Amino acid sequence: MPTTKTPPTSFPYRTLDQAQLGGKRVLLRAGFDVPVEGGVVTDTSRIEAILPTMRFILDHGASLVIMAHQGRPKDAPDPAFSQKPLVPVLEKLLKATVHFAPSCTGSDAVSLSGKLQPGDVLLLENLRFDPREKKNDPSLARDLASLADIYVNDAFTNCHRKHASMVGVPALLPSFMGLQLEREVRHLAPILGDPRRPTTLIISGAKMETKIPVIRNFLDRGDDILLGGCIANTFLAARGFDVGASRYEPDFVEQCRELMLEAEKPEKADIHVPRDAVVASAPSSDSIAMDLPLEDIEGDMQILDIGTVSAERYEAIIRKSGTIVWNGPLGLFEVPHFANASKRIAAAVADATRGGATSVVGGGDTLDFHVRYGLPLEAYTFASTAGGAMLEFLAGERFIALEALKA
Repeated sequence: MPTTKTPPTSFPYRTLDQAQLGGKRVLLRAGFDVPVEGGVVTDTSRIEAILPTMRFILDHGASLVIMAHQGRPKDAPDPAFSQKPLVPVLEKLLKATVHFAPSCTGSDAVSLSGKLQPGDVLLLENLRFDPREKKNDPSLARDLASLADIYVNDAFTNCHRKHASMVGVPALLPSFMGLQLEREVRHLAPILGDPRRPTTLIISGAKMETKIPVIRNFLDRGDDILLGGCIANTFLAARGFDVGASRYEPDFVEQCRELMLEAEKPEKADIHVPRDAVVASAPSSDSIAMDLPLEDIEGDMQILDIGTVSAERYEAIIRKSGTIVWNGPLGLFEVPHFANASKRIAAAVADATRGGATSVVGGGDTLDFHVRYGLPLEAYTFASTAGGAMLEFLAGERFIALEALKA
């Protein structure tokens, strides 16, 4: 993750540097949820993002009880979603023995947590094995709170969820914000406050239901909204273009029309859709890719990236921007044929950042795109580890888990 300068802003939350940690047991809500294949963690980036918080706690004379969720088990223990594969990863990163509790509560968890000495680490089993977690059951919050003296939230990826570990526990213990969560909020909050203008939102991918609220919010707060992916296809269909066999979401076409009408008002941000597209009959490296004007798309053609003309237009807007938010590659980046526009946008955002713009990028696919093509996240002001939470935050949603950490 990039090393960044914290933006100056009044900050209403209790932060980790305010906690008296010496000799205390700290219950850390982490946002791991890492991919595991054959019992081995295949991507440790989310664990590494929280490493500074874990080290801070241990270096200040506390012991550490880590709780997190893994995947989407059906409210019951499932070996496929166990936290146990994280133990060797944590031991390597922390250079410490990590004890493991086979349940997030119960006699084993209580016994193991009670024996912790300063510098010791305990990892609890998957929170979502307990059906009380997603129900925000007060009894689970009490059980978890009994394991420690202090609560620290460093799970921005889950802050939009009203779960027991997120909102129940901080009502019972002195509670503080972890270092990564603090960074996320400090960099995202100014975008909704008084960002440097012009402010540009680059938003792509699918899942219109998560993207529409962000677009709607930026109509009032931003200057330019650049669209790609399935989102752009849906807007193009709303404008009456034939999108061929491209993926789009018909149920949102009417909302797209309403947003485009709203964007015509002079006080609103401009919504930009592609004017040309890279198309193919199949989303594979074996297919023949063509860059065509939108008017020429028909039949079995699939839009798999924005075209050259559109990329140039987007680059020009990015270069003049004072603040840039990017969520989602603009094409099917997994296939090199359809990653060119995203590479150009990445270069343009990096150039703008070097020129003094503030840039925030985030979302799982956006980070995967950079890793896949060896593009440095350090080129931006900040790279968020969150996906859905970042979008909901930028949509202006109320985060009860953050409110629980207010001073």
